[in-house]
Amino acid sequence: MTILEVIILAIVEGITEFLPISSTGHMIIASTLMGIEKDPFVKLFEVSIQFGAILAVVVLYFRRFFKNLKFYAVLIAGFIPTGILGLLLKKRIDHLLENVEVVAISLLLGGIVLIFIDRLFSSDEKDDKTEVDYKTAFWIGLIQSISMVPGVSRSAATIIGGLTQKLTRKTAAEFSFFLAVPTMFAATCKSMWDEKALLVESADKIWLLLLGNGIAFVVAYFAMAGFVNFLNKNGFRIFGYYRIALGLTLIVLLQMGVPLQIVD
Repeated sequence: MTILEVIILAIVEGITEFLPISSTGHMIIASTLMGIEKDPFVKLFEVSIQFGAILAVVVLYFRRFFKNLKFYAVLIAGFIPTGILGLLLKKRIDHLLENVEVVAISLLLGGIVLIFIDRLFSSDEKDDKTEVDYKTAFWIGLIQSISMVPGVSRSAATIIGGLTQKLTRKTAAEFSFFLAVPTMFAATCKSMWDEKALLVESADKIWLLLLGNGIAFVVAYFAMAGFVNFLNKNGFRIFGYYRIALGLTLIVLLQMGVPLQIVD
């Protein structure tokens, strides 16, 4: 990987990880356009830069993570469904990860949902909840499990799950960020543990991993802060149209015979 490729992929990860637009779809397009060959180190890099995005959540909401033990208990309640289903369905998930058509279709369908989501949940937010209890967290975790299908978007699934439980847009979005920490941390640690030998072999390239994480951290930090404000003012419609455009782009590329590669 070149330094430019590291920078671009890290920026893409930082922007898309917490927005309801699917980081997987964007990684596919970015990697394809740059012609990046999916060697073992590239796959390791694409997994490891999630640490930077995770750290951005902790720093941006530092006080919330050191508020009380109930905060962590609620996160665990939300993580349990995805953790269990992830272990049980790992082989099927890995199979889906090899199918770009699944990503394209998920983007399209998810985009249609986001276009109408504001109308479905258009009640006065003054009457909506601003606190997440255990039952609500568990339900959001169940909805989050749908995002194991590539292209669905973990962020979109969890925010919509929160809205179905009468959370305000802001609370739903922020809890989506919080729930990403244990979810992404577990998935990233598992992937890096599986590739621990490669990590040792690639010791001379550790600086590329650090650079990627640093960039992903900075970009994700500002992306999250801006997203909450944008969501409160404008809703989800623009993200819906964007997802549809992205899904159609993938379909066109597939029809043209362009070799698209899934990011693991």
